[in-house]
Amino acid sequence: MRCPNAGFRVCVAGLLAAACCQSVSKARAEPAEQANVKWTSLFDGKTLGAWKSSEFGGTEDLEVEDGKLIIGFADGCNGVTWTKEFPKLDYELSLQAMRVDGTDFFCGLTFPVGSSPCSLIVGGWGGSVVGLSSLDGQDAAHNETTQSMGFKQGVWYRIRLRVTGGRIQAWIDDKPIVNVSTKDRKLSIRLEVERSKPLGIATWCTTGAVRDIKYRKLSDEEIKAAK
Repeated sequence: MRCPNAGFRVCVAGLLAAACCQSVSKARAEPAEQANVKWTSLFDGKTLGAWKSSEFGGTEDLEVEDGKLIIGFADGCNGVTWTKEFPKLDYELSLQAMRVDGTDFFCGLTFPVGSSPCSLIVGGWGGSVVGLSSLDGQDAAHNETTQSMGFKQGVWYRIRLRVTGGRIQAWIDDKPIVNVSTKDRKLSIRLEVERSKPLGIATWCTTGAVRDIKYRKLSDEEIKAAK
């Protein structure tokens, strides 16, 4: 069956190139994860734990094996939602994600920003688009965070997301991909991932896998530096 978003897979090379240059020019490099920083694990690699099916209405094919959570292919969204407490601001979230099969996003990470949700899309719109959905009503393919990246099937990518009261930052394998001020911006999510709130991981017409999901609270110095 053809995926419902197939019509969206159009050539946006010019837009992506311009947005990518703008995003990279604004991004600030960050060091790799520090070994002495205290992280809290959100996934033990053995059971779903506090994660549950997001129940998007299609398949609920979820499997935990060999330390990873496999989110099976669905004709649309499939994924998991976190059911316990999670910070709304001043945190960093880290995970590894892989596209197992398919050609669209293998990590749609929905997260809280105060009282508003937002999503980091990795590998959407036919497989390459990275960005935030949504800023001022514009999704990950149509705002200043939009860029294009190549993702190899069967390869793990480390994704880090940092959220403060005034900024969202993200890295893939320590490469800065998002660094945007949220002051006076409207944050929202696409209707398709509504069931991911407040924290969830989804795929679209794609089988994905995630592991090593964890978060930490930011220090006062990190919060100040993000302003």
